[in-house]
Amino acid sequence: MAEQYSGPVVFSDLEPYDALKKVLTKKKIDVLSEIRASNLRGRGGAGFPTGIKWNLAATAKDDKKYVVCNADEGEPGTFKDRVLLLEMPERLFEGMVIAAYAIGADEGFVYLRGEYHSFFPELEKILQKMRDDKALGANIFGKDGFHFDIQIRMGAGAYVCGEETALIESMEGQRGEPRNRPPFPVNTGYNGCPTIVNNIETFVNVPQIMARGADWFKGFGTEKSAGTKLLSVSGDCERPGVYEVEYGISIQDVLNLVGAKDVQAVQVGGASGICLAPKDFGRVIAFEDVPTGGSFMVFNSSRRMLDAAENFLEFFKEESCGQCTPCREGIPVLIEGLKQIRSGMCGTEYFEDLESLCETMRLASKCGLGQSVPNAFLSILDNFQNEYELVSK
Repeated sequence: MAEQYSGPVVFSDLEPYDALKKVLTKKKIDVLSEIRASNLRGRGGAGFPTGIKWNLAATAKDDKKYVVCNADEGEPGTFKDRVLLLEMPERLFEGMVIAAYAIGADEGFVYLRGEYHSFFPELEKILQKMRDDKALGANIFGKDGFHFDIQIRMGAGAYVCGEETALIESMEGQRGEPRNRPPFPVNTGYNGCPTIVNNIETFVNVPQIMARGADWFKGFGTEKSAGTKLLSVSGDCERPGVYEVEYGISIQDVLNLVGAKDVQAVQVGGASGICLAPKDFGRVIAFEDVPTGGSFMVFNSSRRMLDAAENFLEFFKEESCGQCTPCREGIPVLIEGLKQIRSGMCGTEYFEDLESLCETMRLASKCGLGQSVPNAFLSILDNFQNEYELVSK
């Protein structure tokens, strides 16, 4: 049975609109300062400081600015944003309104994963209710000159559109491919205008911070990783589900929490993350140690981890946009290399060539997809050498 544990930040109670009404009594610079002081970092995986991103967009010289919520939850093993969309969409939208006030935007979008299309009617009802409540639209809650509304745009099931510039390309009606950076979206984003793109979980944290203060928020987590993290726990455990944990919790403590036994590996961060063996279970979930967008997959001793590595590589082969050579050509080579390893026909020199290819992909791939492909591949090969043997040739 799936579990969902209440937590001190995301899953704690907050009256609707309390944070927004408080924000509207402040200057925009004070809102930006509070978010920056909170040390809130992006919860989608990249971990970029939210306050810095918002400040860059706020200071950009343009009359038109946008707020975009990345709701394209496509990372394997991640389903915590689905829970937030179902259980607290109002808080997500309130976080977007606060962001719009802070940066000076009058239009926002939720880029919704195509597979979540069934959520669309209910989300539209909630947006209409917010308009009726004067929490969206013109002169929000009587704040003269503050106009902001939100539209929902549907994705089409492309993993690469989780990358913010590919997402923006898709919103503009183009093929979902990452852009060259710079320029960055905070300067040149949707329709060429300053745009902030944040994950659902990031926006949901914002009303709590503005209602209770940056110091309260920093009271959770670690010095470098403030607050809490939602983990989508799946795999070989008694209690899979969505858990809110404080940053700084160890891998072993999470395993204990979810009733995982006979564990040989944990894949943290989905297909783009890293695979940890029992020797690593003392490490902690934090930006300074083991960062994650939310996926936490548990593997017991009945699993063959080289099978998992092949599964991840096949996923990336399917989802690569094919735009850049290191990713487009590198992934098939890694798949072939893994087959050689599994068959016992891989020599040490060829293995070293595969490692060199991984380094090239990390350095030369255009976006995070190609850059992160080697993560699971190398960490599984490093931690589970008992599953293969290199030949001397």
